[in-house]
Amino acid sequence: MSLNTVRHNYKITKADRERINNHRSCLFWFTGLSGSGKSTLANLVEVELHKKNISTFSLDGDNIRQGINKDLTFAPEDRTENIRRIAEIANLMVDAGIVTLAAFVSPYIKDRENIRNIVGKENFIEIYVNTSLEECERRDVKGLYKKARAGEIKNMTGISAPYEAPVNPDLEIVTDNKTIEASVQTILDFIIRKLK
Repeated sequence: MSLNTVRHNYKITKADRERINNHRSCLFWFTGLSGSGKSTLANLVEVELHKKNISTFSLDGDNIRQGINKDLTFAPEDRTENIRRIAEIANLMVDAGIVTLAAFVSPYIKDRENIRNIVGKENFIEIYVNTSLEECERRDVKGLYKKARAGEIKNMTGISAPYEAPVNPDLEIVTDNKTIEASVQTILDFIIRKLK
């Protein structure tokens, strides 16, 4: 924290914004391997929430890395900074009264704990999109696994870098043998309950 800054407290609060939106705001954090379906599920869930007049915004790993975090690599320390910055952005969005859906590999338990500390445990809901490495490699929608296996990508989560699965996620979706539609419905039902 800078020694030359002072936090300014504004009169309109998160609770005021939630009252206008007629729902609570929080962060739904989708974690899982690359290719697990995090972004696809978050996108489809957001469409359904929008139909219900719920104020939402999605944060996505690739999109964030093309903008605010384009200066970061995939080395462990940069992955940690990537997640820290995203958590700070998400915290602002939650404070703005927005249901925030974040889809990030976020491979380290300590980084996900840091998100919880930044946004507050009451605002952080962890959704583990549990898809086997074999299934993610089979899908390989971005061709990343093929490149990683060929040695063209370093620090590929699940191949040359670890993925630390959540120990006690708020919701776990095993997608290997589940349709996208069924997964979306499970997540949607879960989120709607959380927003009441």
